[in-house]
Amino acid sequence: MSFTTQQLSKFAHLIRIDIPDEQLEQMDISSVIGWLDRLQKIDTGGVTPMLTSVEHAAPLRNDIVTDGNIRDAVLASAPDAAQGYFAVPKVMDE
Repeated sequence: MSFTTQQLSKFAHLIRIDIPDEQLEQMDISSVIGWLDRLQKIDTGGVTPMLTSVEHAAPLRNDIVTDGNIRDAVLASAPDAAQGYFAVPKVMDE
């Protein structure tokens, strides 16, 4: 089975290896399979899986539910507020 140079280039991009164009023209499927075999033989037993190579930690805080203590500031922008709530027109009949 033979692949075109364009297909081999896309394949190399997908597996994140850099192959110069001169080498792509000389490659055949057996060399690509050889590279994959070499990758499969790498011992990754002690390597912790990661999402990114940049190490950063998200700041953690306690998850405490509060009302935000800004009720009065929010209600101050309301056109009509009654007893600590937004006052809206009646939309349903009883």
